[in-house]
Amino acid sequence: QVQLVESGGGLVQAGGSLRLSCVASGGMFSRYTVGWFRQAPGLEREFVAAQSWSGYTTYYADSVKGRFTVSRANAKNTVYLQMNSLKPEDTAAYHCAANEFGPTSASAREYRDWGQGTQVTVSS
Repeated sequence: QVQLVESGGGLVQAGGSLRLSCVASGGMFSRYTVGWFRQAPGLEREFVAAQSWSGYTTYYADSVKGRFTVSRANAKNTVYLQMNSLKPEDTAAYHCAANEFGPTSASAREYRDWGQGTQVTVSS
């Protein structure tokens, strides 16, 4: 089990960019498939992106494809979510989740470890 801490959220104007970080402790992040999910008030949790533990496979939700990019810095036990061309509908709390050698999945049920989240607010 790893402990996950997200950071990098904030308030940004539409069209702007943010980079979220997910730092893991208690395990080697290179062994973990990582997912990013978001949840806006009153709405269900939504899949954003996921990257396999090997880094070879990355999936994105259609709503963020071409705007968001997942990358890893295994030496820092960190996974990033670069978010460009942000839209007001991207406003949500963003959570990273991980599962050791888990499948690269859009389903939250495939992830065992979760961070507390970081708030992203995009103004119009």
